[in-house]
Amino acid sequence: GAAALAHRRLSIIEPSALSNQPLCDHEQRLWITFNGEIYNYRELRAELRAEGARFRTESDTEVLLEAYRRWDVGLLPRLNGMFAFGLWDEGRQRLLLARDRLGEKPLFYQPLADGVAFASELPALAAHPGVERRLSPRALSQYLSFNYVLGDACVLEGVRKLPPAHYALVERDRPIAPARYWEVAPRFLDKARYRSLDEAAEALAALLEDAVRLRLVSDVPLGAFLSGGLDSSSVVAAMCRLRDRAGNRTFSSGFAEDSYSELPWARAVAAALGVDHRDEVVRGDMAELLPRIVRHGGEPFADTSAIPMYFLARFARQHVTVCLSGDGADEILAGYPTHAADRLHRALRVVPRPLRALLARAADALPVTHRKVSLDYKARQFLRGAALPFARAHAFWRTIFTEEEKHALVRPERRAEVMAEDPAARFLPHFETVAGAHYLDQAAYVDLQTWLPDDILVKVDRATMAHGLEARPPFLDHRLVEFAASLPVACKMRGLRGKRVLRRAQRGRLPAGVLRRRKQGFNAPVSAWLLGPLRPLAEEALRAPALREWIDPAAVDRLWRAHEGFAADNGLKLYGLTCLGLWLADRP
Repeated sequence: GAAALAHRRLSIIEPSALSNQPLCDHEQRLWITFNGEIYNYRELRAELRAEGARFRTESDTEVLLEAYRRWDVGLLPRLNGMFAFGLWDEGRQRLLLARDRLGEKPLFYQPLADGVAFASELPALAAHPGVERRLSPRALSQYLSFNYVLGDACVLEGVRKLPPAHYALVERDRPIAPARYWEVAPRFLDKARYRSLDEAAEALAALLEDAVRLRLVSDVPLGAFLSGGLDSSSVVAAMCRLRDRAGNRTFSSGFAEDSYSELPWARAVAAALGVDHRDEVVRGDMAELLPRIVRHGGEPFADTSAIPMYFLARFARQHVTVCLSGDGADEILAGYPTHAADRLHRALRVVPRPLRALLARAADALPVTHRKVSLDYKARQFLRGAALPFARAHAFWRTIFTEEEKHALVRPERRAEVMAEDPAARFLPHFETVAGAHYLDQAAYVDLQTWLPDDILVKVDRATMAHGLEARPPFLDHRLVEFAASLPVACKMRGLRGKRVLRRAQRGRLPAGVLRRRKQGFNAPVSAWLLGPLRPLAEEALRAPALREWIDPAAVDRLWRAHEGFAADNGLKLYGLTCLGLWLADRP
């Protein structure tokens, strides 16, 4: 017929064969292949049944079919969940592609001469004979800038990603035109009023608890990631209020290097909350595992936290099939060091621009260490971006190769196509969308459109799906995201410290030490590993012929010499190039 759907199922809700996919409605007119979870499917099911809908299964998948039958694309704003799906309407000869609001689940597609091919993973899509295998210079440029690919772009030329909060209707003889069905920007511009921080904190606590409640629905074993930081601890504390503490299983992993391990904090929080906690110290042959991690990424991807995430997911999957996580809290409540950098940048406006430029040059004189996101690394990055306009500075905080560095890195014959677009410019339209908002709210909105779906959620999805584990982040419940956007900035950040309202909300719910603790982050010691166990693999990957088609070997040699001589911490640069070389050697 006109459509072909295929599915490999991770069974969470109603694991029986009745809910195997692709699933059709009782008239065999509607067919769906669906990745994710609809957390409010029971409420929607009751509403649909009251309107006469008939159900053969207990699954959330069938609820999507019946919701489409009654509400067409109007079903999307009604969903509370994470999802990517393709729904074929046989009667109308129409395909609906849709992706969740924040981009928790991926959806790749390629327009073809006679239709469209789509998939939840790039290697699956690349198996289609109509999909080109040519590398996209624009996507490569973005990757070199940030160690990930931005927005709807894809590393394979011609392939696109459906953006978060968008759907697309595919009909005969009509172009595919993704349309937005949800936008959080108005919430940043229309602030709520609270009589006190305590009132806002209680509203946040209630919303978080309800978001956790919805995400506890599962027909398979469920647990939670626990780092001992504020975000994951808040989620686990909410779990403990909703069900028996001892029945809550939590998991953490850490490296042997002290500055990269949070295991003592996780154990302390687990003991205070009385949960069934398990952890592991990561031990593995990174030279063997990194190619596997890169392969599971689908596209080139070099966030170092993908390494501990991969280990944590593997460990947790030995015991459960679903894990709640604390992802999203930093984005919605100004919890990253980049938000502190944004505030410092604003304070430096009184300093004349020539002096700020001088500070940027002085950054190179700072001593270099290879410790975890060290103070010297953060100071150097901040000083280099201090002279930039705010929008570009915010993008710069996470820049790996500047445009000047990239120009020197790319082979001369490839520069024109790689350097044709400035990737940082893609951030500017998002800033313009919320131009009337507070500058920290502007930064938060931009992170929700870029950093969160293109980096953080890619890391979580690929690492967990590699092991057949589903991750559910309550902080990304769209009601919580809208609530946080509407909060006055003073509720989110005081001085240089973020997540103020969350700390207040967890008073009496978490140990005081957790509330006072500074953010540590979830990274891997790649700067040190590149001079140790990862070096042979990295050197081999950086010699790959497919990489050298684009990257100048002499520029890579200069990066190595500066890194091993402690003249610069080039760990993120070399790691990004290593992952790119591994991906090119094993590309889909």
